[in-house]
Amino acid sequence: MGSLKSILAKPFAKRIYKSVKKWADNPIKTQDKVFKDLISKATATQFGQDHDFISINSYKDFVQRVPVRDYEGLKPYVDRVVKGEENVLWKGKPIYFAKTSGTTSGAKYIPITKESMPSHIKAARNAILLYINETGNTKFVDGKMIFLQGSPILEKTNEIQFGRLSGIVAHYVPKYLQKNRMPSWKTNCIEDWETKVEAIVDETINENMAIISGIPSWVQMYFERIQQRTGNPIGQVFKNFDLFIFGGVNYEPYRAKFENLIGRKVDSIELYPASEGFFAYQDSQQEKGMLLQLNSGIFYEFIKADDFFTENPKRITITDVEVGVNYVMIISTNAGLWAYNIGDTIQFTSTKPYRIIVSGRIKHFISAFGEHVIAKEVEEAMQKAISMTNTTINEFTVAPQINPKEGLAHHEWFIEFEEEPEDLKEFAKIIEQSLQQQNSYYLDLIKGKVLRPLVITKINRNGFKDYMKSIGKLGGQNKLPRLANDRKIADKLHELLLTK
Repeated sequence: MGSLKSILAKPFAKRIYKSVKKWADNPIKTQDKVFKDLISKATATQFGQDHDFISINSYKDFVQRVPVRDYEGLKPYVDRVVKGEENVLWKGKPIYFAKTSGTTSGAKYIPITKESMPSHIKAARNAILLYINETGNTKFVDGKMIFLQGSPILEKTNEIQFGRLSGIVAHYVPKYLQKNRMPSWKTNCIEDWETKVEAIVDETINENMAIISGIPSWVQMYFERIQQRTGNPIGQVFKNFDLFIFGGVNYEPYRAKFENLIGRKVDSIELYPASEGFFAYQDSQQEKGMLLQLNSGIFYEFIKADDFFTENPKRITITDVEVGVNYVMIISTNAGLWAYNIGDTIQFTSTKPYRIIVSGRIKHFISAFGEHVIAKEVEEAMQKAISMTNTTINEFTVAPQINPKEGLAHHEWFIEFEEEPEDLKEFAKIIEQSLQQQNSYYLDLIKGKVLRPLVITKINRNGFKDYMKSIGKLGGQNKLPRLANDRKIADKLHELLLTK
């Protein structure tokens, strides 16, 4: 007999599934309603007046009046909101700012309003409920759950609190989860990542952990510490651990390593949260991709990634998207972001319902020779090589080598192996072939002898951790870029390095 909580979870999950299905089955109508609602509510704001929202009657009008902007483009408005002005981007003032470390503009302050906050909470909850509805598994609801996240300590500017998104969300954990949730508030507030992981291990090592959640690279560090302390795989230490929830990076390159650490397979749910909105979550264990949240106060536009840097790229809505095309995602939200480029690229895996995968960052690609290789392609190639050679890796990144000491220019793959392949040349060959199959520009450059096949540089154990530490970005919401069009990371790795 299950507990009352696990018995009640199933009818609740069924109810949520029906309500999600209702809007997912009517996507165009749902997005149209969101669009009209956003425009009408922001007409009297400063941004709405500056862009003549009162005369916007169609999507075409919106495109004509509101250009696509990134944070830099929207910054003059955001700065006014940060200073405490009201009715600038959205009515009233935001209730929080999610502070993120921007690469070009220093710290970014992303507004979160009382209208936008609930969708951050609901989406994560619904992902778990849809999993329950599909699988019938409710065992984990009685166990302990851990969310590896940033510090919940918030600061204040002009009466508005700010902090990391995961720290803000920590204040909204539903009452029925509070006593199951770990780590403690005190431990969650530790800033130094390595100290924090040790404290989390201390608190959780003897608990009945059932759900573990976080960015894969952080969770890997936590698992490794547990294993070092106990000498046992995670699945033995936490016998009831059977659901891993993750977001932020592609899990596939880590999957083999994780299953090795755990000692068995566990179900996983992928989420796509960001400070700017909770965009998608995995709604099925059977289907590829995550369900795009069309009913969360976010209106979506898309620009083909290949056209993005041209003079006047075409903007489209979900009505015109195609499966398998690489798009830059543009959002307008009830937090006051308008035609905002978050920098991510996505691909649709399905349009009935609309499901997506994150394919990379529009700024993270290699095109030193016109090849335009993207994160999805390198991750897919790596995944293929891992699965065909019984290899496990901890981390990897790719950079162009334009001026090699000898031979032709090439792509350099920096890989930290957990278990090395028996034949490194064969491993490299599988990656190379997969990349050539996926990217015709790259294939042409190899054939035309502009590039030679990739070169693998092996990174010492914990080399990437040392690199992230050296630039002050270990843990937190920091992720290693999967690839870069320059050699900033590559040169630093060579400096710290390495074994060939």
